[in-house]
Amino acid sequence: MLAIVCPGQGSQTPGFLEPWLELPGISDTLKEWSNATNVDLVTHGTTSDEDTIKDTAVAQPLIVAAGLLAAQAMGTDKLDPATWMTAGHSVGEITAAGLSGVLSPVDALEFVRVRAQGMATASAAETTGMAAILGGDQDEVIKYLEDLDMTPANVNGGGQVVAAGSKEALAHLAEHPMEKTRVIELKVAGAFHTQYMASAVAELESYANTLTPQNPSMALASNRDGAVVDSGQAFVDRLIQQVTSPVRWDLCQHTMVDAGVTGILELLPGGTLTGIARRAMKGVKTLAIKTPADLDKAQEFIAEHTQNISA
Repeated sequence: MLAIVCPGQGSQTPGFLEPWLELPGISDTLKEWSNATNVDLVTHGTTSDEDTIKDTAVAQPLIVAAGLLAAQAMGTDKLDPATWMTAGHSVGEITAAGLSGVLSPVDALEFVRVRAQGMATASAAETTGMAAILGGDQDEVIKYLEDLDMTPANVNGGGQVVAAGSKEALAHLAEHPMEKTRVIELKVAGAFHTQYMASAVAELESYANTLTPQNPSMALASNRDGAVVDSGQAFVDRLIQQVTSPVRWDLCQHTMVDAGVTGILELLPGGTLTGIARRAMKGVKTLAIKTPADLDKAQEFIAEHTQNISA
């Protein structure tokens, strides 16, 4: 069984889309999708600097567009839905919604536009942020954060929990880390997946009411609890709730293991989720898509992890 996973905010790097523009039709697709997102995806994916693409209103549409772009280049729509599953981390869940058919690519990109703008506004209202805690016992780390009045916003598995809260709380955490842990500040603009983002919810709910979600065509795991969601409407509801709720990527990985996943293929901009999988999903092979040079390897990887099911 193959799992195609979709990375979240912070995975973008300056110029990461530049080599993809050499593929036929990619530039035109990105220009079309720029209209859906109100973001110049070509410029921000090629020449914009790190600070520019860190902006939530830019980063989130850029990441979703990149993942959908890579999926189209790999021809994931031609795969037998019975041979693979998908999941996304944070904003990557919107990419997964597009992959699974819950939302069309344009609907997914318009959804992320509304989400990103709302979260950017919420982030500007108060000075907040996030930091990764590496190492330590997961349950003890979560309790430590709660005692500091911080939210364990991403529970990623593999010895990684992401804390979210005020800059003062993050500074205290950095100065007083738990024993045998390391704290790394993340390049994000706010305390995502916490109540600091509550103001972003209403407009997203309003936009979602204009959509007609379809049921997913393959197994689609949710960040909320790792459950496989069969209803497109239920998944969109979860996307909205996810804005202020923690990401339980650890539970998504448990679901993949229970489903018999043997290979994790991470869409562009790949690397983060495969890194976690190598620590948390021992024995499962991984491949991250970063440049068009990875497409041939991706086809071999897909064949390796779907052939036994489709045969």
